[in-house]
Amino acid sequence: MDRRRKGTTMATLSLTQFLTLDGVHQAPGGPEEDPGDGFTHGGWSVPFGDEDFGRFMDGVFARPTAFLLGRRTYEIFAGYWPEQTDPANPIATKLNALPKYVATTTLDSADWAGTTVLRGDVVEEVRALKERTDGEIQMHGSGGLARTLLDHDLIDTLHLLVFPVILGTGRRLFADGVRPTAFRLTDARTTGAGVTLTTYELVGRPEYGSYA
Repeated sequence: MDRRRKGTTMATLSLTQFLTLDGVHQAPGGPEEDPGDGFTHGGWSVPFGDEDFGRFMDGVFARPTAFLLGRRTYEIFAGYWPEQTDPANPIATKLNALPKYVATTTLDSADWAGTTVLRGDVVEEVRALKERTDGEIQMHGSGGLARTLLDHDLIDTLHLLVFPVILGTGRRLFADGVRPTAFRLTDARTTGAGVTLTTYELVGRPEYGSYA
């Protein structure tokens, strides 16, 4: 994919998403995180948070130059991370210090320091953000926003962390109607607790064939 725009390098946009085996991304971090639509399985990722998982996440958070969040994820993060002030915490340090952009039509303002609200057409807003920014903009969670951006080829990298759990209910990242898209696997590993950590880079449209 061509990152050059008028002699400058546009930012890449990555998505880091926790998923169950049946594709649910809702409320991985705790029972009260997102009980919307009657979801009762919040906190399903927590038992698998071993050292391998922690090292991977520390590596992810070593790279961003900015963050892009959907409204729900922003509210979850803003209710927790500003209170985490240990300078040795690499995740808190990056989230609190770097620019954050929240795509929303319902928030009038954002109190978390360094946050800008994107109120216009989300596709155009994100495209413009990538073009005026360098480095790696990171999304975490934000499944609804992610689906919209995937449909417009605006997410360059997927970090999918798949946990060995089936829930049978909850919001799914790849719902019916998502745009057919091809990716290339660039990294794969498994934690001691059984979480598969895979990284994919955007290629474009799928190709098709036949085994006949």
